[in-house]
Amino acid sequence: MGSEHISGAGVRRTGRRSARDWAVDIGAFLFAGCFLVLSTDAVALDPGTSPTALFLDQLRGGLACAALFLRRRWPVQLAFVLLVAEPFSHFVTGPILVALFTVAVSRPPRVTAWVAAFAYAPMPFILASGPAAGDPRTESALAYFVLLAGALGWGLYARSRRELLSSLRERAEHAAADARREAREDVAREMHDVLAHRLSLLSVHAGALEFNPRGDPAQVEQAAGVIRESAHQALQDLREVIGVLRTPEQVDHPQPVLADVERLADESRRAGARVRLDLDVAGGLGNAPPVTGRTAYRIVQEGLTNARKHGAGPGTPVSVTVRGASGRGLTVEVRNPAGRDGPQAEVPGAGLGLIGLTERAQLAGGTLEHGWDGADFRLSATLPWDAAAPVHGRAGRAGTQDRTERKVAGEAEREGTTA
Repeated sequence: MGSEHISGAGVRRTGRRSARDWAVDIGAFLFAGCFLVLSTDAVALDPGTSPTALFLDQLRGGLACAALFLRRRWPVQLAFVLLVAEPFSHFVTGPILVALFTVAVSRPPRVTAWVAAFAYAPMPFILASGPAAGDPRTESALAYFVLLAGALGWGLYARSRRELLSSLRERAEHAAADARREAREDVAREMHDVLAHRLSLLSVHAGALEFNPRGDPAQVEQAAGVIRESAHQALQDLREVIGVLRTPEQVDHPQPVLADVERLADESRRAGARVRLDLDVAGGLGNAPPVTGRTAYRIVQEGLTNARKHGAGPGTPVSVTVRGASGRGLTVEVRNPAGRDGPQAEVPGAGLGLIGLTERAQLAGGTLEHGWDGADFRLSATLPWDAAAPVHGRAGRAGTQDRTERKVAGEAEREGTTA
């Protein structure tokens, strides 16, 4: 038998009745049947009730109990029919309670209000007739209306609880989807930052060899060494990134720190670039906070990569300035000359590096600016350095922990989170 019943937060769906549906329907039928049996003695004690009338009344009650199996498909119609039959039968009270509960659970509050109004329609007439306080019929009517209120109230509570659980489930699903999206963005950002620097070195020197294959043997040998070393480091970095994804989150993995900027500049110098470092950090580069130091390193790395890809040539001069102190913040600036019409070396770029850097700076609670300043391309960032921030060590935290720190910093910038 098909059924239309509540699913989630009040959304009706039609389909085959499940085993759980059958169990609930049978339970409702047994509840109404037990209510009928328990109320038989009270009706039988009425001296004006004949055996035939009692039998017919019980038969009508039994049919009303059996009709409860239709409550999923037609709850409102069933409730109206049972309420209309109530003055003519003493044994439909149990089925009425189940029907009203079903309406309150499965239908909007507006529909439930109309059904409740119809159920309580006889009350004004009963009150207008001035029933005696000690009359058993008065006590029976009062108990009837109290039971109706209990069934409706219980149904509304069950509906509100179901809607709450549905909203919590929906929020959990959205949170899981957001977490997966953020994880993909973090992986993409990390892959770009780690590999673009290495592959740009490889591409520039491979292009130089292709352009001048019979050049000075020493220069050819140096370029080939840079290509080999860059390819080796790119593979090593790729293994580390993949390792972070495969290993448990609680395992620590080394992350770059601000002190690694000097090593980064040395790599670019060996590749032929002219890099000038201007470092003025109170207490030394290792004194910078973890998130701030890693973000600054990535900014310098992307700046050197862009200088190779889009600069005026392999020997393009690059100026890197890092200044800061606890309580004053950290400023990072990378400046290099470049032609407005594009790079000379045909190194492809998707334009995602600066977008990723902007996201990194925002997550760390800072800002990033980039653009032309005269004949130079300028990349500048301002990052926070709280006086109470912990001192940075040589080894960073795991990738997942790094993301957590950056999210916390971003949430603090937005003045708190919601529970």
